[in-house]
Amino acid sequence: MMENPVYLYNSLTRKKEHFIPLNEQSIGMYVCGPTVYGDAHLGHARSAIAFDLIFRYFKHLGYKVRYVRNITDVGHLENDADQGEDKIGKKARLENLEPMEVVQYYMDAYHSDMDRLNTLKPSIEPRASGHIPEQIALTKKIIAAGYAYESNGSVYFDLLKYSQVYPYGELSGRILDDLIAGAGNMRRELEGQSEKRNPADFALWKKASPEHIMHWESPWSEGFPGWHLECTAMSEKYLGETFDIHGGGMDLLFPHHESEIAQSCACNGHGPARYWMHNNMITVNGQKMGKSLGNSITLGDFFTGKNTLLTKSFSPMTIRFFILQGHYRSTLDFSNEALEASEKGLKRLINAYLLIEKIKAGVKNTFDIPALIQNCYKALNDDFNSPIVIAELFEGSRIINLVYNNDGQLNRDGIDDLRKLFSNFMFDILGLRLETEDHQDLKKVLDILIDIRDLAKQNKDYTISDSIRNRLLAAGYQLKDAREETTWSKI
Repeated sequence: MMENPVYLYNSLTRKKEHFIPLNEQSIGMYVCGPTVYGDAHLGHARSAIAFDLIFRYFKHLGYKVRYVRNITDVGHLENDADQGEDKIGKKARLENLEPMEVVQYYMDAYHSDMDRLNTLKPSIEPRASGHIPEQIALTKKIIAAGYAYESNGSVYFDLLKYSQVYPYGELSGRILDDLIAGAGNMRRELEGQSEKRNPADFALWKKASPEHIMHWESPWSEGFPGWHLECTAMSEKYLGETFDIHGGGMDLLFPHHESEIAQSCACNGHGPARYWMHNNMITVNGQKMGKSLGNSITLGDFFTGKNTLLTKSFSPMTIRFFILQGHYRSTLDFSNEALEASEKGLKRLINAYLLIEKIKAGVKNTFDIPALIQNCYKALNDDFNSPIVIAELFEGSRIINLVYNNDGQLNRDGIDDLRKLFSNFMFDILGLRLETEDHQDLKKVLDILIDIRDLAKQNKDYTISDSIRNRLLAAGYQLKDAREETTWSKI
């Protein structure tokens, strides 16, 4: 383990805290995954990449990490509360499919997108529909504790009763009286839902209406679990009553994560996680991204360029690099210009990395590479500050180019430290990769073309040599002639 402590921002206490895992050698982390009824978008990518970075860094430090990320395939209603259709059920009805056909299709698509973004697979990826018995058992336990009630076949969490013992709203800062007043303003719209004692109460189990597609038997009715219940049931099953980190997007902070805390307190007398972490949102040209606003862009759109908001396609690693350039807790604004800048920046780093093997070792070091490495650790130990790590990598790339052009020296140890800088931080921890899978084969072909061009120049056949250079340039590869050799870089 690293001697330097890791500090992370705890949404529950609203401050950075020294991270001390429950078990010295292992970490339990639960992250809310997607509701699989549509294609993944940039927001899904941000959450996945943010917690992938955290997963990778803890593993790099030597911890054994059990990373649990769920799949929501039932119970998530249209308005994120207790009204409307199940999002997956609605999609199935509109497309005349079985709900699990919808789930399988979009779950496979999500996994494909995540693979392209080079996010590591979680240790466990449970599905809500596969844990109905656990959710029924949890509901029984909350009823027995006196914090839930059955009404007309549905079961609701009693917020007023709960708030007499526990502080509902401690994570989100919401005040229960305000929530009750706001819900009360909608009473006329909720006349048909008078089965709730309080309009702000949330469902643990919902009786299925006749047209509802997905439903299961329970002691209360043929129905389905509430959205919040699944994460409490699955996190407890795989990580225990108390675990280290619970994460997700900031949009889940309320009501989802707030309700998870309430359910755990009702069952166990305490919240589930010691540290709560939330990644911030992505905006589009300063405006919140959303289908209703007409500015939603799927990851597939980015990879193909087939969206009117895009001027071109962008590679998965450009998307990953763009996301990592912003701190996970900061708002990140998408624009074509921002992505093009990320694309150029990533190419600079990759081109510099490819030059490392061409550097000739000197007798001394005129640059302090270990200081760059230490700065990267300091940045990651300070709430996983990926933008500072990237800045240190750019400094490393500047040094590579200086040494390559004989404007400084690095001995063999210094060159090895450069390899470690890029291998550990750019590839292992930030999770970037060379996108051309058969890069070594490409390198061999380009080197052959450079040799043919050099031979043409020796024979004063400048028509051939210029043709090779120009055609490679048109294909996106620039040649640079130096005294000793010709090198290439992707532009």
